[in-house]
Amino acid sequence: MDFEQVMQELEALGKERLKKQYMSNGAHEPLFGVATGAMKPMAKKIKIDQSLAEQLYATGNYDAMYFAGIIADPKAMTEADFERWIQGAYFYMLSDYVVAVTLAETDIAQQVADQWIASGEELKMSAGWSCYCWLLGSRPDTQFDESKLADMLELVTKTIHESPERTKSAMNNFIYTVAVSYLPLHDKAVETAKAVGPVEMKRDHKKSSILNASENIQKAVDKQQLGFKRKYVRC
Repeated sequence: MDFEQVMQELEALGKERLKKQYMSNGAHEPLFGVATGAMKPMAKKIKIDQSLAEQLYATGNYDAMYFAGIIADPKAMTEADFERWIQGAYFYMLSDYVVAVTLAETDIAQQVADQWIASGEELKMSAGWSCYCWLLGSRPDTQFDESKLADMLELVTKTIHESPERTKSAMNNFIYTVAVSYLPLHDKAVETAKAVGPVEMKRDHKKSSILNASENIQKAVDKQQLGFKRKYVRC
């Protein structure tokens, strides 16, 4: 399938209800409102095609950008490519679920994520913390530096309440993911969650969300999910 065919297919798969839902979460035109599951047959046909992924991502169309993440070849992407992608990611569903997910399948994931976390820019920081969540939830514990992750938990304790809104959400998710998926620091993550307490995340035109890592960790413990690792990061 070429670029034109993919765009036509995405348009045909669009649903007005989903379009409204995505827009309520921060997406803006152009977009069609395609369910992620509806993209799978097309993804199976194409498999991996980095040049097509680049064409689709450059459209600024949310559905095309999301599909780009599914067919991208992360190992072919450089730091500069990811920098370009994060600059184009204008809301959290792109930064955290397309760019961060694609980055998590590379060997440069931690170094790029570290730079983004230190950037001071809301969606870059959010993508950086999210990337660590995808990494911790899929890679063996031995691939991580325990003292580095412990320092990151300290950073969350000190800065989460003053951080930008989407960054708060990703940091909160980081505490939870360390507790559940990185067993060497389970106890420290539980302590961090207690020290942080509930986190208020303000949202445009909606009431605030209250994030509570402690409650979610306890639910995972009750369901015996400690040590959870997913087989694939991308759908």
